[in-house]
Amino acid sequence: MTDLPTPTENASESVKGRSLWADGIRRLRKRGFARVCFVIVLIYFALAGLIFLDEVFGWNIPLFDWQESVGPSYQKPCLEYEWMPEGQEVSQKGWTIFGTDFLGQSTFRKILYGTKTSIMVALFASVISLLIGVPLGAVAGYCRGWVDDAIVWLYTTIGTIPGIILIMAFAVVLRSQTFFGMEIKGITAVYVALGLTSWVGICRLIRGEIIKRKESEYVLAARALGCSNGRIIFLHLLPNVFHIIIINFSLRFVGFIHAEVILSFLGLGETDKPSWGAMIDAARTELARNVWWEMAAATAAIFFISLALNIFGDALRDCLDPKLRTD
Repeated sequence: MTDLPTPTENASESVKGRSLWADGIRRLRKRGFARVCFVIVLIYFALAGLIFLDEVFGWNIPLFDWQESVGPSYQKPCLEYEWMPEGQEVSQKGWTIFGTDFLGQSTFRKILYGTKTSIMVALFASVISLLIGVPLGAVAGYCRGWVDDAIVWLYTTIGTIPGIILIMAFAVVLRSQTFFGMEIKGITAVYVALGLTSWVGICRLIRGEIIKRKESEYVLAARALGCSNGRIIFLHLLPNVFHIIIINFSLRFVGFIHAEVILSFLGLGETDKPSWGAMIDAARTELARNVWWEMAAATAAIFFISLALNIFGDALRDCLDPKLRTD
């Protein structure tokens, strides 16, 4: 007589285990609006990367040539206009989505280039802050004692200073400084300043997570096998909190974009090339002339990337954080 499989065996065969990431991606695919926001974020990143490659390899793509005069000064957004370029006797026809500035440069092209500026600043600042905050938080949470006290004192001291004031101070001090033979100037000073002052939040978060996990069974097993503290921290503990790092990265990315816009608006960011903050600063003086399109274009660019990143970051947190799962 053939042995029939027990219900327990059937259940174990039909239910396949999924990793945290596989289960999170499965949940994320069910959120249609989050996927739309993810596509918007990818478009911004792809555009920034394409402009960066255009500068590095000298492709000279006309759409990214923001210095070219494409129409008369203060041309309103329209689908067709006629103008006479300087030094020519034949008029030309053109079109522009977001009009032109006082030099006749395309506001749309400047918005595209400003995307590269903001994305690059936010990306580099995020990486710098993670490289500082994650190791410090992990070491503080695992070692405790005087090491923990010193790191807590450090980030508590930095955290008591208003963020924008600290960022502005670093940006001013770092400007025109030379480190390892490389001069820090312009936009470089901005993302270095942001990275050096914005690691406190992730450091505090990782410290708390490591404290909760340091007495887990897999950590005790690693100690029993003679693993060093560094191996336990970086090969056992940090991979188990990596989803928290990714969630924090996605949610804080918007903050870095806004900080770059504020610094550029205050004149501490990019000065020689377009950025969203510099465009807003230049456009506010033109509002009295009813030149509204440059301000509107820069604001719209910031709005859509901020909204898409916030919605996608919230969805990512809901899908990856086990405490927030409902299904």
